[in-house]
Amino acid sequence: MLNQLNHIPTGLLSCDATELHDFLGGPTLIHLQGRRDPAVFVSVLMHGNETTGWDAARALLSNAYNTDPSHRPRSLSLFIANTEAAKHSVRHLPSQPDFNRVWPGSELDPTPEHELMHTVHEELRHRGLFASIDIHNNTGLNPHYACVNKLNSTTLKLATLFARTVVYFLRPAGVQSIAMSELCPAVTLECGKARQGYGFKHALQYLEACVHLHEIPETPVSPHDIDLFHTTAVVKISESVSFGFKGNDLNLTLPAELERYNFQELTMGTSFGSTDSCTNDVFTVTSEAGVDVLADYFELQAGSINTRKPVMPSMLTSDLEVIRQDCLCYLMERYDLPSDTR
Repeated sequence: MLNQLNHIPTGLLSCDATELHDFLGGPTLIHLQGRRDPAVFVSVLMHGNETTGWDAARALLSNAYNTDPSHRPRSLSLFIANTEAAKHSVRHLPSQPDFNRVWPGSELDPTPEHELMHTVHEELRHRGLFASIDIHNNTGLNPHYACVNKLNSTTLKLATLFARTVVYFLRPAGVQSIAMSELCPAVTLECGKARQGYGFKHALQYLEACVHLHEIPETPVSPHDIDLFHTTAVVKISESVSFGFKGNDLNLTLPAELERYNFQELTMGTSFGSTDSCTNDVFTVTSEAGVDVLADYFELQAGSINTRKPVMPSMLTSDLEVIRQDCLCYLMERYDLPSDTR
């Protein structure tokens, strides 16, 4: 069930992410009227252990929205998503799907969570939106960056307001930003690891800037102001494979320095792990079009799974549970700005 409110409940802003489920009872969409319409939409805790979004949102509410509507710079709709997973400080519970894979356009089998996101999407479609911002954390060493799903000027302007590093992707399906990009300029913010002060401050500054915007400029983005990357494939570890960073009984042993590969242009022959398998099918690698491209990217050489060509990964992590729940990493390439956005 979706809770919808038109006010900030007394006591909400003192809640830590782990306390929200007991306070709210479940996913909650809060609409706050401001001086200007349409509203900025902010979603937080799409993954329960990614808490920077909630910390930034409640600071924004305390600073600019816990007051008379005539003093609020712009209307705001805030979606506090997986409160139950946040209570347990996990990405999602074993009984739940990933909340950021069940938005309209999802390729997963229908669940009650699909219906929940459909309800949120339809509610916001009817209201109209100025911009959509989905705030996330990484579990590995990554820079702060923005993700987009459309390459128009307003979306890229919204992204570069957060960081010059921008990642363009079309898969996985069913993510919030792809669904919301049909309604308004939409970005995903990747704010480093959770509970880090700089991530919180960066996200808060960005939210404050967005709610004070009169408009998102439609002027083209200069190539000098953006480092644009395109996600070309996702790498997952096969379900039957045991893996880790050390141990005697592992099918796949990952390199200790794995996280340091993020956003680095790796040369051909870089090892992504050693294996006792006689083939390199410990990985699955799927292209943006859903095609198996394992052989394009990796090969097995003397027990080591090595890159077959230069690659740039993102979202590598040493958190084994996150690797199993989501993926090992995404592979990217540098991407030229389309001529009509320059």
